[in-house]
Amino acid sequence: MQQKVSGLNASCAILRLTIMRVLAVDASLRNTGVAIVDANNGKLRSVYFGTIRNASSLRSSSCLVAIRDRLLELIRQHEPDCCALESVIYVQSYKTAILLGAARGAAILAAAENGLPVFEYSPKRIKQSTVGRGAAGKNQVAFMVRALLGLTETPDADAADALAIGLTHLRSQEVASLGVPGATQI
Repeated sequence: MQQKVSGLNASCAILRLTIMRVLAVDASLRNTGVAIVDANNGKLRSVYFGTIRNASSLRSSSCLVAIRDRLLELIRQHEPDCCALESVIYVQSYKTAILLGAARGAAILAAAENGLPVFEYSPKRIKQSTVGRGAAGKNQVAFMVRALLGLTETPDADAADALAIGLTHLRSQEVASLGVPGATQI
């Protein structure tokens, strides 16, 4: 949302009021990172972050239900405006790709069932947006997320990735408000 400021310099002054809450998901069958991130007039804040952990003894189908159910709880509790995910990544195993796709599908379903628009970002873009380089390691992402959000603890790798996805989406929306192409909505 933009609001033009009236007065002598009205043509030059634009006050960008960005108020948005994002559900960010780093989908995985066993350890899905989740975060709720707010932007309010340019101030970024972590509302929630954590990891949905599914035991290795749990069947894949039960893991998908657990992911969907936990995301539905978070959506109802925090009322996000949208959902952001990491796009499909290259993996060497077809089995791993299928399981990651299924976990991602459970997250997309939870968001779509609640009318949330869903956006996706490539891993390289998320790392560039958060750390400044697309080949950053997980420790670098976690460190920068902690610094950018002023957290008192360093989140685990999955939660840090989800926070980075949320930050990337908020930055992308800010840039899109200036007319630069933003995220891919799915």
